[in-house]
Amino acid sequence: MALAYSKKPSTTTTGIMPSPPQLLLTQDDLKKIAAYKAVEFVESGMVLGLGTGSTARHAIDRIGELLHQGKLTNIIGIPTSKKTHEQALSLGIPLSDLDTHPVLDLAIDGADEVDPHMNLVKGRGGSLLREKMIEGCVAKLRVVGENGEPYVTDNGNYVVDLYFEKDIGDLVAAGDAMLRLAGVVEHGMFIDMATTLIVAGELGVTVKNKC
Repeated sequence: MALAYSKKPSTTTTGIMPSPPQLLLTQDDLKKIAAYKAVEFVESGMVLGLGTGSTARHAIDRIGELLHQGKLTNIIGIPTSKKTHEQALSLGIPLSDLDTHPVLDLAIDGADEVDPHMNLVKGRGGSLLREKMIEGCVAKLRVVGENGEPYVTDNGNYVVDLYFEKDIGDLVAAGDAMLRLAGVVEHGMFIDMATTLIVAGELGVTVKNKC
């Protein structure tokens, strides 16, 4: 947390109390708040999809902390990237894979962009293929909102950002058209997959569930 205050002594008028320093939240503070809120949905005995990125990292840290405190038990994580795999191992979170656990109870991940219908754009962390494979096997996907050059993924694929000047219309049809292009392995649209969206802002945490 960052406190905003002046380093110089305040000049005050007799009888008037100086204003207390205001608490300013950084972007990383907000990510952490949203991530911790998402972890509140985790229960002992769950098989979890562990996302990738700056917000998911906070969630994984929190899961590891609760495991060490004994507040969570019998958790199994399915990581979506090498980086997440290494982080979870360092925290003592038991890990497995989709071959052993083809159905997951819950996944927690961040999103690059979210539309009003809770469709997502993901992939700037370079893990969209594994994320989609794992999060496609989950009963509930909790998404934590985070208010050029090709990227090479863990699988050796290239991620290329596309920016459209106009609305691309039917997302499913657009996604199918992209997948028909030679060499395209996957796209970054996670359509109708999120069940809960958690966004932290200066006024608090907003939780939106898909009806």
